[in-house]
Amino acid sequence: MIVLAALFAVMGAASNAAGTAFQRKAASTVARGGGLRLLRQLAHRPAWAIGVCGVVGAALFQALALVNGPMALVQPLFVLELPFALLIAAPLMHRHLPGAAWWAITGVVMGLALVLGSAAPSGTENQAPMVRWIPALALCLGIMGAAVVLARPERPPLFRAAVLATASAVGNALTAALLKSASGTFSDGGPVAFLSSWQTYGFALTGVSAILLLENALQAGWLAASQPALTIGDATVSLLLGVTLFGEEIRTGWWLLPEAIGVGLIAWGVLRLSRVVPTMH
Repeated sequence: MIVLAALFAVMGAASNAAGTAFQRKAASTVARGGGLRLLRQLAHRPAWAIGVCGVVGAALFQALALVNGPMALVQPLFVLELPFALLIAAPLMHRHLPGAAWWAITGVVMGLALVLGSAAPSGTENQAPMVRWIPALALCLGIMGAAVVLARPERPPLFRAAVLATASAVGNALTAALLKSASGTFSDGGPVAFLSSWQTYGFALTGVSAILLLENALQAGWLAASQPALTIGDATVSLLLGVTLFGEEIRTGWWLLPEAIGVGLIAWGVLRLSRVVPTMH
């Protein structure tokens, strides 16, 4: 089950990366603008349709991964989305991937392998009692709300980008937790039980909120300020929710040292990629 969960998670990261890359490819071929006119223009682009399929496929793979394995394993693997996106987008957009980007990608992959190999996440529960959900929801939603208040327009752009990206990361992690619970309900009780579960509507609302926060973070400031907070924050909060909500377990003690080194490698790689991407040609 763990191997299957890891496989679905990697496929989900790759699918979402492909979806993002193809959507950006389609967007680059239409005139600037927004609203329904932009949507109509994009709908006539095959690349955009492929991109949408990639995003839908990613959601399905994520659900399958979360049903078969712990959040503490599945969500960190989605860190691979960033390297996958660059590897797909570079040839698609006819751009050159510099050597610094390859080193950064290597750092992310090695760091992720070190973290997951050291932590060895385990646990297969898909449901959590309300006594656990209430504090988790209150804390996550509280952080998201506080971030919106803190990120006022008069704040420095880099500060706003980092704060809003952190809030988006918390929203993504909470969405994954709700999706895990809703997917487990679907697996056990079928469509009727799935549509009757509050978690189903919860993950839809938190997912939309996380996307809106991310869009504002990207608009507020430099990618180097938002991407590390988003990537590391999502993995960290997902791990904490997996442990506190679903009773998942990770190795501690001296294993914390290689885990910390792995996190450092991931952070360095993501930050480096955030700085390299704007200079690609």
